[in-house]
Amino acid sequence: MTVAPPASDATCDAPCHHPHAVALARAALPDAQCILDASTLLKAVADPTRLRLLSALARTELCVHDLAQVAGISESAASHQLRLLRAHRLVTFRKVGRSAYYRLADQHVTLLIQNALEHARERDDSTR
Repeated sequence: MTVAPPASDATCDAPCHHPHAVALARAALPDAQCILDASTLLKAVADPTRLRLLSALARTELCVHDLAQVAGISESAASHQLRLLRAHRLVTFRKVGRSAYYRLADQHVTLLIQNALEHARERDDSTR
């Protein structure tokens, strides 16, 4: 694995402009609404408590009571976080009697969580 250069080496010393590269990069940019929506989604995932909940749900479907125990928070706090995750379409649930069982909304969310955690673990492994 390569290590990033020190921050002092991360800037250009000489002014340069690559119009073709800039045009390619601009053409690949998503529209403004897509950027805003993706940014909002990533902010929702960025909270440590919500990431714990999502990580648990990446493994198995769980009820609010079990999720609260896994995350080390109250059921009320778990419900609040799950409401936010549902609003961002990151989780869904099914009702069985009076219980709600949560799961990740789709494969995109599963991959997002798996990739984020894998990336974090790689960074941890490279510093040892």
